[in-house]
Amino acid sequence: MTRPARLGTIVLAIAALLPLAALVITAFGTTWFYPALLPAGWTLEGWTVVGGGRLGPAVATSLAIGSAASLLATVAAVPIGRAIARGDRLVARIGTGAAFLPIAIPPIALATGLQLLALRTGVGGTVVGVVLAHAVPALGYLTLFFVGIFRGVDPEIESAAHTLGLSPRAAWRHVLLPLLRRPLVEALLLGFLVSWAQVPLTLLIGGGAVRTLATELLAYVQAGQDRLAAVSALLLLLPALLALGASRRLARTTGTLAG
Repeated sequence: MTRPARLGTIVLAIAALLPLAALVITAFGTTWFYPALLPAGWTLEGWTVVGGGRLGPAVATSLAIGSAASLLATVAAVPIGRAIARGDRLVARIGTGAAFLPIAIPPIALATGLQLLALRTGVGGTVVGVVLAHAVPALGYLTLFFVGIFRGVDPEIESAAHTLGLSPRAAWRHVLLPLLRRPLVEALLLGFLVSWAQVPLTLLIGGGAVRTLATELLAYVQAGQDRLAAVSALLLLLPALLALGASRRLARTTGTLAG
């Protein structure tokens, strides 16, 4: 490794690990004031709220919303991504553009538009409304994901299955879904992560009635409760780390497409 590459790697590592180190120290430390490098002592007091108070229910709500939004988005993204990948150039351009739109526009603009729809359909301020709202950007991400996946799947595989007498449903069940095992797991993880950290959509659609881990984190920051904010931030990081580990394990134990 050359010296510039080594230096760049060190700078990148510091930029990535320094904020994480600050969170860990704040979450477990007692009083910590400049210019001290470390807190005066250590405590687990901040973590006692995880199982109760506001933070415990917020974590459970986030898990439920993220799982439901991810499942909805994945189920919808698979056939949509396949249709775009199998379509002509015009279909591909329109489809990918539509999928990219909820990702590209500012989250607050997307949340405002969805809030108007939620209020008119009666799901504003409900968990159902938040799930549906979170599924919108998740669907955009996952549609683009499956467009790339299906472009790597030879259409002749499906044709051969039909030639052998399999119905479209049977071809999906016995041919395509086994091939898509790893992409489906990765899509569920990605969709969950998109929902897990949503703040504007949760605040506007939930109307303050739906409290998630991300919104509680924001409330702790605004209230100046640094230790609880750090604990919440570390909890918010945990699924991303678990998803990264799961994805790497799948990559090692399965093939390129089938897993």
